Amino acid sequence: MASSNSTHGGHPVDPPLSGCTVADLSTGIAGAYCTKLLGDGGAEVVKLEPPEGDSLRRWSASGAEIENDRDGALFTFLADGKASVAADPDVDADLELADAMLASADIVVWSPGSRLTEHPRLAPAAIRRRHRHAVVVTITPFGLHGPWKDLPATEFTLQAWSGGIVGLGRGAPDRAPVHVGGRIGEWFAGAYASAAAMASLLRTRGTGAGELVDLSMLETQILGLTYFPVSFFDALGRPFRTERRLTVPGVAAAADGLVALGCGTAQQWFDLCAMVGHPEWIDEDTELSITERANLHASEIFAWLAGQPSEVIRDLATAFRIPNGPIVHGANATEMDQHVARKAFTVNPREGFLQPGPPYRTTPGLLREPRPAPRLGEHTELYRAAPPKRRDPLPKVAPDPLPFRELRVLDLTTYWAGPSCTHFLAMLGAEVIHVESAGRPDGTRLIAGVPVSEEQWWEKSPIFSGLNTNKKGLTLDFRSERGRDLLRRLAATCDVVVENYTPRVLEQIGLDYSVVRSQRPDTIMVRMPGFGLDGPWRDNPAFAYIIEDTSGLTWLTGHRDRNPVEPYSIGDPNAGAHALNGLLLALEHRRRTGRGALVEAAMVDAALNVAAEQVIEYSAYGALLERDGNRGPDAAPQNLYRAAGTDEFGRQDCWVAIAVATDAQWRKLRAALGDPFWALTPDLCSAAGRRRHHDLIDERLAEWCGERDSDEIVRILWDAGVPVAKVMQPHRQGDLPQLRFRRFFEPVDHPAADTARHSTVPARFSMGPLRFHRSPAPLLGQHNTEILTALGLSESDVRQFEADGIIGGTPAVVRTPVKSE
Repeated sequence: MASSNSTHGGHPVDPPLSGCTVADLSTGIAGAYCTKLLGDGGAEVVKLEPPEGDSLRRWSASGAEIENDRDGALFTFLADGKASVAADPDVDADLELADAMLASADIVVWSPGSRLTEHPRLAPAAIRRRHRHAVVVTITPFGLHGPWKDLPATEFTLQAWSGGIVGLGRGAPDRAPVHVGGRIGEWFAGAYASAAAMASLLRTRGTGAGELVDLSMLETQILGLTYFPVSFFDALGRPFRTERRLTVPGVAAAADGLVALGCGTAQQWFDLCAMVGHPEWIDEDTELSITERANLHASEIFAWLAGQPSEVIRDLATAFRIPNGPIVHGANATEMDQHVARKAFTVNPREGFLQPGPPYRTTPGLLREPRPAPRLGEHTELYRAAPPKRRDPLPKVAPDPLPFRELRVLDLTTYWAGPSCTHFLAMLGAEVIHVESAGRPDGTRLIAGVPVSEEQWWEKSPIFSGLNTNKKGLTLDFRSERGRDLLRRLAATCDVVVENYTPRVLEQIGLDYSVVRSQRPDTIMVRMPGFGLDGPWRDNPAFAYIIEDTSGLTWLTGHRDRNPVEPYSIGDPNAGAHALNGLLLALEHRRRTGRGALVEAAMVDAALNVAAEQVIEYSAYGALLERDGNRGPDAAPQNLYRAAGTDEFGRQDCWVAIAVATDAQWRKLRAALGDPFWALTPDLCSAAGRRRHHDLIDERLAEWCGERDSDEIVRILWDAGVPVAKVMQPHRQGDLPQLRFRRFFEPVDHPAADTARHSTVPARFSMGPLRFHRSPAPLLGQHNTEILTALGLSESDVRQFEADGIIGGTPAVVRTPVKSE
């Protein structure tokens, strides 16, 4: 597929964000990745840095030495094509230059952490007062307002507060739970910030009124690392999961290395039983969940796997349609056959190391080619000599709080990745028509954990509800020609079509992009295959955990002395956030040209981008990044420590997360502990020294924490200015005062289920909406008559279609739902 500079109908296609200027006042991965995605879409990104430069310029996760006249490889990747303006906040002329850059910007991306952003004149409120025309996107740990707004945090402590560290039972029960490695929360926040920026730009363009977009990294972590636990708890009166246990099979040892296998459905478990030679384990009437059944036979499964070569295991699993994959890391990612076939990696244009290609591909090509990153201050004098033109606000027009109100979306998605993309559009006003089959409903309806003896049990899934509020529901059987004809007619009425089936499905039903485009040239189609539309893996089943395995996300999660642990979460919502970015670029392209586009947003391409640091470090420095339990490359000490007391389940399993990111924070921690003699060692005054003595620090902190409960530890350390967090049970997210203040959860009534709190979007838009959930998720086939009569069918036609089983409101075969626990 084309990547840039292509033509459409014989005319050159400019990137959708051409002419859009972004002033980058951020520090760290989240802001840098946000602005990289905007720059890939054609925006001119000007990075405003203090004279010492962004701290990422000196960063290497492996500790590689960076020469004084060079920049770190990660910075070079993230700063692709940007301009650099160095401005000293202590120099009035430099502040005036920075102000001129902001006055010319359509979007300002801001995060704390540099001398520039600490200057009062460059605080978000001050920027909004002076530059009302701009969309100002802020990326902070907890949000700009609320009781926690000024409290210290790191990506690691945010994972703890989010419930993500124990969100899906990650880790073995005999060890501390483990965080997801690779600073994944920062990358995911950056992807969401980019989408939020484009959504805001869409609604404010031409109004003369900018907007403040206040993004909370805590909230993005909740959406990326947990699976609607508050909605689940409210709906069912119990947690999604109450204990940690390793996934079986998950990552396992084969005779010649590691292999990953997963069972996301009952059928996949049945097939695994047959594959390992134990069909007698198949019991369709058992009350046990898939996880419980697998754990019951774990020793036999692992013994069988250990006796087989990994290639044999994977060939058999593929034949049985069991999701499987190799464990990819920085050294072997570029050699995986699917990545090679699709040319998933490219060469950095400045330094020559390997890096991931774009997280989505488009037809026509809407993304610009990679360009070299700037040297520090490379463009300062250029902009000083010719200051950019100030944006003159137009007469004020109130932007619509629902920017996608006129957008009609055909939602052919299921499970988590696809629905999370379309749900963002629905929460901001789009008419989203979610299509299922009555015979085979959306898979999230079937993981309700509700007994089949309950009336309408398939309507009570908190997972389905959490992903599909504000949508309309249509059932349609694609196996019949009449069903396929209705689908094609419906597609012709929609602005956007989004699907996440395996590639062959859309081709079999005759609704690929060529068909859609022939019906309506301005239609945007977003396809979200697991591994892409081509290559040897194109038809392989792709669940989140296999995407994590084959991108490197799994490799960095877990303890060094054990097999890596699948995050089992981020692969899906990360794919949804990146597909949303691609979709929004296509919408801007359509606004400018009147023509549609195809966006191929493969799940694995999105994952490779947020795992980019592994391949970059290996290619640039020959360093293989390794998992390290709960330690991390950018804070020392960083770990989980057991606190006194028992949890709500009666177990001595209470933990706190502590992360010291700076020498100043170390001094604050030392003082909070009472300046004990062991902590006064001069070698501990530097991060390098603390890292060398991490075991000693862990031992002492474990002793101190073990004498106090979690609340006392958090109070003492937060009062001292040290990043700290309780390792929350995810279903208690709604108890956090910061989330209550920001109204992140909204109660949603439902005609067939109890009222439950639902998460919203992880940003607050100053132009609204004030409420995101306006209607509950649809009942199965709830809007069949409304949608089909609008296509020209009579009510008698609709009744006949229902009689023939092409549409329906009840599952054609009422099956036992998959138990979630």
